[in-house]
Amino acid sequence: MRNLRDSEFSRNQRRHGVGHLNPTEPRLGSFPEETPQEGDVAETGTTTIGIKTTDGVVIATDMRASLGGRFVSNKTVQKVEQIHPNAVLTLVGSVGGAQSFIRSLRAEVNLYEARRDEHMSMQALSTLAGNFARGGPFFAINPILGGIDEEGSHVYSIDPAGGVMEDDYTVTGSGLTVAYGTLEDRYEEDMSVEEARDVAVTGVRAAAERDTGSGNGVYVAEVTEAGVDIEGYENFEGV
Repeated sequence: MRNLRDSEFSRNQRRHGVGHLNPTEPRLGSFPEETPQEGDVAETGTTTIGIKTTDGVVIATDMRASLGGRFVSNKTVQKVEQIHPNAVLTLVGSVGGAQSFIRSLRAEVNLYEARRDEHMSMQALSTLAGNFARGGPFFAINPILGGIDEEGSHVYSIDPAGGVMEDDYTVTGSGLTVAYGTLEDRYEEDMSVEEARDVAVTGVRAAAERDTGSGNGVYVAEVTEAGVDIEGYENFEGV
């Protein structure tokens, strides 16, 4: 009988130091010595605020995009966009990931409404957004979802792992610590949309004073039974 251990194939394995490996065992690859620098990715930095009222929802965001929080790459970024007839979503984290996330949600909402001939509820939309964040290729996002349906007004924060939390108000982004302080001091349960707008803008302005990733103005989205209205104000003038 031929000795397979003395075959040319076996000798080559031993020569290259691989003859001892078990082909059924998993093998670990090596990590690259250099990883992409954080500054290579355009990020929104950001302060985004969402407030729920009895009449609707107010979302406010700043306008600055940066590279790693060190260089301002754009001063007029619209970080809140309509994704539903009565809902908006903010952009937080990497610009590419956030934009892809919004496009995907819009497409799913349009398919839902085309198939069922009815608007998607905020509960269903928030669940879909959480599932996308958890299982999709969306890098480093932490958006706010705000909207209204037959059950009333809703504000959700969606974390990068897909967690969905509903609250009366929420803040995400690099300026959240400053903005939360403003909201804790000024928020009231019975605020009107106009009052919530003033509080949200004040929170974004306060964060822009201290957070290098936030600034250059504010976008304000109001979601009511009449629909969605989004306006931008550079350098907080005229808001």
